[in-house]
Amino acid sequence: PPASQNNEQGSTLRDLLTTTAGKLRLGSTDAGIAFAPVYSTGTASGKSGRTMPNILDDIIASVVENKIPPNRAPKINVKSEVKDEPKDDRKCIQDDSSKLYSDIQYSWICDKHVLWLRDHKNTNNWKLFKECWKQGRPVLVSGMHKKMNFSLWKAESISLDFGNQQADILNCKDSIISNTNVKEFWDGFEDVSKRQKIKNGETALLKLKDWPSGEDFKAMMPARYEDLLKSLPLPEYCSPEGKLNLASHLPGFFVRPDLGPRLCSAYGVAATKDHDIGTTNLHIEVSDVVNILVYVGIAKGNGVLSKSGVLKKFEEEDLDDLLRKRLKDSSELPGALWHIYAGKDADKIREFLQKIAKEQGLEVLPEHDPIRDQSWYVNKKLRQRLLEEYGVKTCTVIQFLGDAIILPAGALHQV
Repeated sequence: PPASQNNEQGSTLRDLLTTTAGKLRLGSTDAGIAFAPVYSTGTASGKSGRTMPNILDDIIASVVENKIPPNRAPKINVKSEVKDEPKDDRKCIQDDSSKLYSDIQYSWICDKHVLWLRDHKNTNNWKLFKECWKQGRPVLVSGMHKKMNFSLWKAESISLDFGNQQADILNCKDSIISNTNVKEFWDGFEDVSKRQKIKNGETALLKLKDWPSGEDFKAMMPARYEDLLKSLPLPEYCSPEGKLNLASHLPGFFVRPDLGPRLCSAYGVAATKDHDIGTTNLHIEVSDVVNILVYVGIAKGNGVLSKSGVLKKFEEEDLDDLLRKRLKDSSELPGALWHIYAGKDADKIREFLQKIAKEQGLEVLPEHDPIRDQSWYVNKKLRQRLLEEYGVKTCTVIQFLGDAIILPAGALHQV
């Protein structure tokens, strides 16, 4: 077609997108608009609808197929056709994947709800990931630390380089936040004797809260930033320049979520008396998340569980057989315990937590949202009740050194 016709169509699509964007609630957390890697767990909340992509799909389809003139407003038609009974996509993928993806090392874990990609170097991983991601399922990729400069991520290395910085330190048990010198946190990371004590003499469970984050991360830690970016799993999706990372290609009028990266560092519960607390309470992310475990410290000192004791704590969980087998592999170093729930269960979980709060005599205000407020770590007893009373099953994942956990927006999780 002539150049003028090309310009006209391009202008039409741009006008349509701009016009539509003005009608949408920009920045709303109920529009799952793009794959937006955060590289870490965070503290946003919101629903996980899929409103915006459908609208954009319809507009683009209308422009391309119907060739809407530039002087006419677009009319979006939704067609409905009677088709054969829909198939279970998950079952189809699992049935066909052994044939279609025979060149990929993978397994299904957590009752076949989570895809585990075992070879981070395989350049075809994204093909199977794509099919799994369409269903909004979590994905685990192991071995990412093998691509990284491990010396950059050691606790003593970070303390040496940035110990004089000030940051927010969260006491995970009572949610008290204090601004203090980062060196104090790192000094106690692997030496329990140097950790803060709370009023009853118990060792504090501390978390360095999202320090550093976003542009601060890049400016403060350029070498670590570059090391992280070159080591991201599934770069087609997760890299800022990834061809399938829609967030990188969005027009400027979209309000984007904080894409990180951010560093989340916390003491483990191995040195605490109460093992029913978490370093990250149950919450929902507004964007998709990539969380890579870059370092696991081995705590030493009085009251710390031995290695066998730590493994026993993991084994007490409701684990997949493959994860139990992985725990016995001496070359693997477990570091974090995740409990993950599908976004569709959010309302049931919210109702359950409000019910538990009332049982415990806590005040439940109308504006109170236990998930948004991140006020609960759901312990083993409560997870069992959640299953028995609401039919909501917990997906339990152990994150080993070098594991990347990729969660879709809207998935609930605690660590």
